[in-house]
Amino acid sequence: MAAHTAPPYLRIAAEIRRRITDGELAPGDRVPSTRQIAKEWGVASATATKVLTALRQEGLVRAQERVGTVVAGPSRRAVPDRPRVAPAPERELTRDRIVRTAIEIADAEGLAALSMRGVAARLGAATMSPYRYVNSKDDLVLLMADAVLGRMPRPSEAPASWRARLELGARSLWAVHRAHPWLAQIGPLTRPLVLPNLMTYSELMLSALDGRGLDPTTMLDVNILLYSHVQGLAVQLEWEVQAQGATGLSEEEWLDSQTSALAALTSSGDYPTFSRIIASVSETGYDLHLDELFEMGLTSMLDGLSALIDGGHG
Repeated sequence: MAAHTAPPYLRIAAEIRRRITDGELAPGDRVPSTRQIAKEWGVASATATKVLTALRQEGLVRAQERVGTVVAGPSRRAVPDRPRVAPAPERELTRDRIVRTAIEIADAEGLAALSMRGVAARLGAATMSPYRYVNSKDDLVLLMADAVLGRMPRPSEAPASWRARLELGARSLWAVHRAHPWLAQIGPLTRPLVLPNLMTYSELMLSALDGRGLDPTTMLDVNILLYSHVQGLAVQLEWEVQAQGATGLSEEEWLDSQTSALAALTSSGDYPTFSRIIASVSETGYDLHLDELFEMGLTSMLDGLSALIDGGHG
């Protein structure tokens, strides 16, 4: 098959194969993740998954738990002629550059791939240089979170309607989590992040509830509930990427592998309602869309809040 007529996933696999055979990627090195492939080559995540599957079938790469997909081999080998980036002068480093670079790494590879060493390497700086500006990786992650939360729209005049104001805040927060899936991974609700830009978001949400007859505890609970709705769905974005990296299977391929198990459950007679619903969508299929779930959940919560605030006339 001519190169220009080969399917996109084969052309991409050929390029990554070249990087491996040329020594740019050594045994044990992480290969581009599905997210990186999709972004670098402008293809769908399903195509990116096919790339890694093809390389895995050739024995060139393997899944490594809690790391992702790496070059297969007995051990990491040195590549003497691999070009090295000379350390940049210290004066070129700033906290802002470090944070922006860390965000780029987390966006492309996930939070698990982030390290102070990796940030330094990306910046072409000495390994310990970032510590002059950021105390630790944990502190860096907090700075990253505050930076991306600061990108949420800030209207000069917030909507007067409490419902419109809550919708604006929730959708803005969802958009930020959509763009930066790692954001949902950094802390539980029980340990809230004390960050200026997250407080700006909370101020918007609480101001929408202020003066509506709710006590302070209920106002805080509503704010947390809406935040948890976003976080609870957004955490699935990163988990799916991790699952693809670990198994080499796209969502559709994994579901196909569960066909026998699902058939056994639906034919057992123990789950009549579930079986009937599955049978009813067997022809058209069912696709889980997180954006639609977000909107459905947001509408349902606001409808309930409307009944609480003004008897359903919000």
